[in-house]
Amino acid sequence: MSDFDDVCVLLPTFEEAETVEAVVSSFREAGLREVLVIDGGSTDGTRELAREAGARVVVQSGEGKGQAIREAVRDHVDSPYVLMADADDTYDAADAEAMLTPLFEGEADHVIGNRFADMRPGAMTRLNRIGNRIINGAFRAIHGEDYEDILSGYRAFTRESFRRLNLTADGFGVETEMAVECVKQRVAVAVVPVTYRPRPDGSSTNLHPVRDGGVIFLELYRKAKTNNPLFYFGSVGTVSTAAGILMAAFVLYRWIVFEVGHEIVAVAATGAIILGMQLLVFGVLADMILSLHREQLDRQDRVVEERLASTDEAGNVTSGRSDGTDDGRSDGTDDGRSDGTDDGLAAESAGD
Repeated sequence: MSDFDDVCVLLPTFEEAETVEAVVSSFREAGLREVLVIDGGSTDGTRELAREAGARVVVQSGEGKGQAIREAVRDHVDSPYVLMADADDTYDAADAEAMLTPLFEGEADHVIGNRFADMRPGAMTRLNRIGNRIINGAFRAIHGEDYEDILSGYRAFTRESFRRLNLTADGFGVETEMAVECVKQRVAVAVVPVTYRPRPDGSSTNLHPVRDGGVIFLELYRKAKTNNPLFYFGSVGTVSTAAGILMAAFVLYRWIVFEVGHEIVAVAATGAIILGMQLLVFGVLADMILSLHREQLDRQDRVVEERLASTDEAGNVTSGRSDGTDDGRSDGTDDGRSDGTDDGLAAESAGD
């Protein structure tokens, strides 16, 4: 029996004919026999090559990487553990054991492969590297966790923990959304160093740095609404208040120096300041509500843990009584009474 019998390798694909066969074969050779390829409608022979390499192939019903991952885990994965990777041959199947170990040992429910730990020359352009660093820094600032490489496509997770995540992104923003949801749902996360290689010659990326980078930033900001409302509302409130103050300063300067009034600008400045202050106050209140909600969840979790512990202790005590006191009574007192008192009464009766 293989150590990876409970693991399903998930490979979302779209036009990956140049690399998919090698990727599937590498994971199977590493001992991961269950490989699921979910394809987004490739026309270059990706599905046929994946089947020939030994993968189970499914065509997704929708579009985008995010939708493919959700559909695969929901409808096509039965294994308790999932190892997800890109099918472009940039990740090393030899890192699979390191990725899965935190799950097997119960140290984490979600594992992220850190590409920056061993990034080979040419694996990432300078623009992509800078963009990744900025996005990871924004994630730390907004959501308060350092996962080192939230855009990594090399992930391992339990199927149960994945179902706790509220994922809606259809495209490349799914990795960001998964990281944010792990923080929000308090999923235990481990970060493991992995190797990241350049794409082989002849294969092309489906990633558009500027467009997808903008989508990822929007996803980070949108998710802050429920995970860090003070940042979500406070950032807009700060910008609005600052703009109002600048407009008000301009109006005052023009009026004092040139005795020229700008009534429309003054009204706009007043409105911007009021709106900004309201958003700041709302952000503070929302953050307080969120903090109270989290404290309540913590208390509920502690109560559940205490009840489970009490149940276990009660079960042990009951077991002890049945093995000790009850047996003692049945073997000692009861037998004594039946052998002594009852026999005596019977003899007394016989004498009468």
